[in-house]
Amino acid sequence: MTESVPSQPHQPKPQGRPETDDAPDDRAPALLLSGARLGDGRVVDVRLSGGRIEAVGTAGSLAAPDATGGTRVDLAGYLLLPAPAEPHAHLDSALTADCPGPPSEAQQDVQRRVTEAALLQLGHGATALRTHVRVGDLRGLTALEAVLESRRALRGLVELTAVAMPRVLTGTAGAEGLAVLRDAVKTGAGVVGGCPDLDPDPTGYVEAVLGVAAEFGCAVDLHTEGGDPARLARLAAMAGGLRPGVTIGPCTGLAALPREAAERAAARLAAAGISVACLPQGGCGALAGSASSGYAPGVARLLRAAGVRVTAGGGALRDAANPVGRGDPLEAAFLLASYGECGAQAAYEAVSGRAREVLGLPEVRVEAGFPAELLAVRGQRIDAVLSLGYSRIVIHRGRVVSRTSAVREYADCATTAALDLPRQSRSGGTPA
Repeated sequence: MTESVPSQPHQPKPQGRPETDDAPDDRAPALLLSGARLGDGRVVDVRLSGGRIEAVGTAGSLAAPDATGGTRVDLAGYLLLPAPAEPHAHLDSALTADCPGPPSEAQQDVQRRVTEAALLQLGHGATALRTHVRVGDLRGLTALEAVLESRRALRGLVELTAVAMPRVLTGTAGAEGLAVLRDAVKTGAGVVGGCPDLDPDPTGYVEAVLGVAAEFGCAVDLHTEGGDPARLARLAAMAGGLRPGVTIGPCTGLAALPREAAERAAARLAAAGISVACLPQGGCGALAGSASSGYAPGVARLLRAAGVRVTAGGGALRDAANPVGRGDPLEAAFLLASYGECGAQAAYEAVSGRAREVLGLPEVRVEAGFPAELLAVRGQRIDAVLSLGYSRIVIHRGRVVSRTSAVREYADCATTAALDLPRQSRSGGTPA
């Protein structure tokens, strides 16, 4: 398997454009995606221009881009989908599983980890990432500043949003954490969050976070196991209707509650409009001190049945909480389907459309007028690409920003030749 980012010039954003702006890039050259298969089975050509989908027509019906710098990409054998997004990452601690001691907190080292991890997730298909960043204590805003530097460096390749995550916000010790949280938002964190379960006063912690969010007009994203129905009810009562929105997760504690109590808690979350980010690939270090840090099958199904908007994130990416975490949205969707939480199509929607909603991003469809945030995966059906979708082409703001190629080869065998079994190759002939 080989991975590479195409050698395309990186253009900085004009001054004055917001850091988290996801507007299409009007300078993106025209691009024709030919012979792509859509989820409904149609084989089509898709023309992109100015960072948006300009036209969709039957295969062979759209003219190739002219000589103004446009290009054509042959997607025969690929399924074309709206690109996924990563709603719950921890990039500042990513890729540290093999560190002999505590990972370095130096800004340059954190920035390198964040950048490398973001590109890995982009290679999987995620064109937008939300990463939770620890602030306060001895580290201050160092990790956040590293994330913001990475965001600037990656602009045009992937959208990166930081969630400021203080440890304590109540009591005497919480005064400093609250001041740091405000400074984090002023510095550039786009979302406020944290772990109320780890504060001596969880309800007070939530109240403090919601107050800062209302003050600055930010979204909220909190870590919680969700194993206390009374605490969830208070959270729903306080956060209901807050704009631009509240997300919690991973809520694995719901699985340990009696069925009726869990259903009532889920109904309260749905009524309050609170979204839940599940972590089917495992937990994350933010809740390392809690009883559970893995995934509890059945939680996503319970929440979906109650009408809660459920998305799925990667959580830990090869750090102490999950040394083999991949941060792959398609794997998260695969696990949801494998656990029986939903069907393959709904599982992919959880990491694409639902994830973009949670991140406050515009809807993407493979239709004219929608943002050109797309993922092409080798395969014919959504269940097949969730199972074996290794070869991927990622499109962000109307241009190819990543390619992953997987070539499977077998030794010659008379039986397979007689059965005419498919053999994937770069050229369509002898495997390379």
